[in-house]
Amino acid sequence: MEDPDDSCPEEIPGVKEALKNNDTAGAAKRIKEYLEKQTNVSLNIAITGESGAGKSTFINAFRGIKNRDEGAAPTGVTETTSEVTPYPHPDNPNVTLWDLPGIGTKDFPARKYLKLVGFDKYDFFLIISDTRFRENDVKLAQKIKKMKKNFYFVRSKIDNDIRAEESVSDSSKEKTLTKIRDDCIQRLKDLGIESPRVFLMSSFQLHKFDFSLLQTLERELPKDKRDTLLYVMPNVNPDVISKKKKALKVHLYLLATLSAAAAAVPVPGLSVAVDVAVLIGAVTHFVHAFGLDVQSLKRLAIRTAVSYTELRDVIISPVAAKEITKELFLKAFAQLGGAAGLIGAEEVSRFIPIVGIPVAMSLSFVTTYRVLNFILNQLAEDAQKVLKKALV
Repeated sequence: MEDPDDSCPEEIPGVKEALKNNDTAGAAKRIKEYLEKQTNVSLNIAITGESGAGKSTFINAFRGIKNRDEGAAPTGVTETTSEVTPYPHPDNPNVTLWDLPGIGTKDFPARKYLKLVGFDKYDFFLIISDTRFRENDVKLAQKIKKMKKNFYFVRSKIDNDIRAEESVSDSSKEKTLTKIRDDCIQRLKDLGIESPRVFLMSSFQLHKFDFSLLQTLERELPKDKRDTLLYVMPNVNPDVISKKKKALKVHLYLLATLSAAAAAVPVPGLSVAVDVAVLIGAVTHFVHAFGLDVQSLKRLAIRTAVSYTELRDVIISPVAAKEITKELFLKAFAQLGGAAGLIGAEEVSRFIPIVGIPVAMSLSFVTTYRVLNFILNQLAEDAQKVLKKALV
């Protein structure tokens, strides 16, 4: 079991001072406010490009749904987006992918495009093309840059290019990808884009090519939005899962400190009640971030043609693929063995004059941290197994 010191907690203004002054209620309030704020961070991603480039298909793939599913962005060989359309992520409605009409259409001419689509609300832009990037794409990128927002180029339908090249030559897939990437970069440079970032993708095969590299975009986002993007990223390879685990682990210290602050309040049974309420919320977030809730698993089953039952059978965590109730959580809690004994000791020690409160806080902190760490590790392992099963 890892120790709490292995985490890298966020420094929340006022918490350390409050604890030093024995203002545990004040510390708990600040931590709760911070955690609530973190779960309500909005992220708005603009998906744009010329007509028929595959924008809507990309939006559907990112959200883990197929083109024919209910709530999917409509797709077609001609322009199917006639107005700016929001598509909330099914696991986090605060994350919205915006399907923008193709640039250069009659109703959305390039020169007025950014104003017409409501430029200001987007955190960054993905400019998609299924062939060579064109002058309109570059004009759009230059205008976005001028207004000090980030943009990235996505070369879509790469799987089609690979098949086409294999039918006419014996060139390897790697050589074909290198050729396409170099051509895109050079073309964009020729049109005036310095150091263009190009991602090669297939919306039907997210685990291949460059989709997983999109997580690198987080480096240019504020810290809170960075984590929000990471948590809704599909689990397309083991590295994405590991990165989610690392990001989630940072919150263990805060949750354990919140539990410890509650343990300092001398009301029988309060700490356990607060712990459970806080931990249920945290664990539910863990499950969704790893894509191990029922709906995410069902969407994955449809997308990969691996049955829900087969995916569920590789999961061992008792909190995955279930509604996390108090009873369910306590059952999972019991798997830690000695943890239940620590709870009993905490409830007794809280009423020892003077000495009791610090002891109770310490016990509550360690217990909460270990419970969350245990569950987080188990969920991350399950996510890896589900990914492996889905890609078989």
